[in-house]
Amino acid sequence: LVDKKLYFSCQMNINSITNQIKIPHELKKMNELFEKAGFEAYLVGGAVRDMILQKEETDWDLATNATPEQVMSIFHRVIPTGIAHGTVTVLFMNRQIEVTTYRTESDYSDGRHPDKVEYSKNIDEDLSRRDFTMNAIAANLATGCIKDPFDGCTDIKNKIIRTVGNAIDRFSEDGLRPVRAIRFSAQLGFEIEKNTLEAISNPSVMQKTSGISIERFRDELIKMLKADKPSEGFKLMEKTHMLSQFLPELQNCRNVIQSDKRGFHEFDVFDHLVYAADGAPKEDLTVRLAALLHDIGKPAAKRTEQTSDGEIITFYNHETLSAEIAGKILTRLKFPNNIVNSVCHLVKQHMFFYESSWTDAAVRRFIARVQLENLDQLFALRVADVYGMHNVPVRLHDSETGKNLCELKKRIEKVLKKSTALSIKDLAVNGNDLMTSGIPAGKTMGKILTQLLEAVMEDPEQNTKEKLTEIALNLYKKFYTK
Repeated sequence: LVDKKLYFSCQMNINSITNQIKIPHELKKMNELFEKAGFEAYLVGGAVRDMILQKEETDWDLATNATPEQVMSIFHRVIPTGIAHGTVTVLFMNRQIEVTTYRTESDYSDGRHPDKVEYSKNIDEDLSRRDFTMNAIAANLATGCIKDPFDGCTDIKNKIIRTVGNAIDRFSEDGLRPVRAIRFSAQLGFEIEKNTLEAISNPSVMQKTSGISIERFRDELIKMLKADKPSEGFKLMEKTHMLSQFLPELQNCRNVIQSDKRGFHEFDVFDHLVYAADGAPKEDLTVRLAALLHDIGKPAAKRTEQTSDGEIITFYNHETLSAEIAGKILTRLKFPNNIVNSVCHLVKQHMFFYESSWTDAAVRRFIARVQLENLDQLFALRVADVYGMHNVPVRLHDSETGKNLCELKKRIEKVLKKSTALSIKDLAVNGNDLMTSGIPAGKTMGKILTQLLEAVMEDPEQNTKEKLTEIALNLYKKFYTK
């Protein structure tokens, strides 16, 4: 009986959400102003879809029969963000709400913006210009009742991504739409409908997609990397040939075999990388990018060696190559410099091998090389790397990887408690001190400071002004004077 009640309750909930949704208080208040001025307004796009999916919506987009000028006369604080295309941003009750006049569009010669925009008085016509049926649903702000002329609710229930109308026509209008289809598939766990998927690989569509700005692709890539399993998106990009358009270096990793008799890897480099991305924390874009790119240099580094035990595959120095290639990719995609530098640093450092036999000095050198602020991300990258070897989550508490990292963390904590210098700026002497003692400024001084840091790494008790000055003078006389 309890199960039956629960079943019927869930069914009623699904049906009610399909026909009507609950409109947030802020939007109801906003609608009162629209109605007072003689206009109507609908909540449209992703927010409606997310409400139907019972997900937390983030951005609110409205469609209305009021023109941008009329919207600006209704509300006190309005930003004309896209007024040429009928869009303004209203600042209302601590929210930024994008409001667009009902419109129809024609001809997208630049693959993004319509050459001609005409206002419409009909919400159904406005919905007909949208990309996917799941996004072509509107909810009346007064009643919450849904308008769904393209049966998007059914596609949402069936987890299907389908274009509004002919797929090639929709994709030819805006070159970003194929990328969005793949991103939505990864993000929502939806399947792309057969004709829609096939249209992505249509030559004319591919040409249109190749013309989008790299920033727009990057923004979709970031959203895809925040999905539970971005690997699904990358595999769809590969299947539709989009990957070779935007990330050829990743496509080149397909069929680069890395498994040999040692059994370290189960997959080729491509699958390893996309599964490693799955295994990185979804809330940390830097680590996810590092996981996706940490072995991107393996195709160039791959060698095969014959040993007495048989053939083995090697990738010597691949971490350095991977960091260089990752930097080029992220720069091409116009990621901020801080992200580029952080990702490249993690990639370059990911091949560390901690053993219990490490001395405290070795631990200190490791911290200095990696830098204290990067340790947590580097450890997260190691977990993702291991995840990608067999596409299996890593048990941190009882796995070999988990135990190894846990021991290293404890060693680091121990060393930090008694170490006073992990970088040149932590030394008890500085450049001015060395100049006062007779060592000239320049490259020689830089080399001596580096050697002093090495000495302190070996023995923290050396980090006093008196001792370091003595060591510096001895080094200068022995190696840097004739």
